[in-house]
Amino acid sequence: MSQFEELNQKINWDKVEGLIPAVVQNDHSGQVLMLGYMNSDALAKTLDTEQVTFFSRTKQRLWTKGETSGNVLKLKGITLDCDQDTLLVAVDPIGPTCHLGNQSCFDGHQEPKLTFIAQLQAVLAERKLADPEESYTASLFARGTKRICQKVGEEGVEVALAAMANDREELVNESSDLLYHLLVLLEKQEVGFDEVVACLQARHK
Repeated sequence: MSQFEELNQKINWDKVEGLIPAVVQNDHSGQVLMLGYMNSDALAKTLDTEQVTFFSRTKQRLWTKGETSGNVLKLKGITLDCDQDTLLVAVDPIGPTCHLGNQSCFDGHQEPKLTFIAQLQAVLAERKLADPEESYTASLFARGTKRICQKVGEEGVEVALAAMANDREELVNESSDLLYHLLVLLEKQEVGFDEVVACLQARHK
């Protein structure tokens, strides 16, 4: 049985009157991006093309997100809720999701603080190609792994010294510096922060 057949059988189509709500979430950061609706055909096309497709209630037709703007939603996974009447769609967004140019249609919502780590990672990846004369991050990448490692070591010592001095403000500041430089190092080595988190999860289990 295909994934579509399995989902299509489980969804309570009668309850949702043929259109199931689909909450779209950034698979990397966890940010909620938008809400759309799918009928059976939209679900089938989403799974077949791996680009999220909805049923437009205003145009009364299927529409693939980004079909005109190019800001598509690459499918990473779909989960059906316990009542079989809502989908959670995990995606890799290419460009902003909202038609207003925002990353999320819920732009005014205060995201969890940890979501910023994923956003910062994206910025660091972009800075790898920036002018070293105009960006501190780009200058770090240009100076290479050795210099970045030195900065990680220096900031680690500063964190320890701040803790030993019971200086809360300095501990927060130096920890921020350490985490930033660690993220730069991971990006330089092409290691995703999610790999580090996965390692911690495995140890926890």
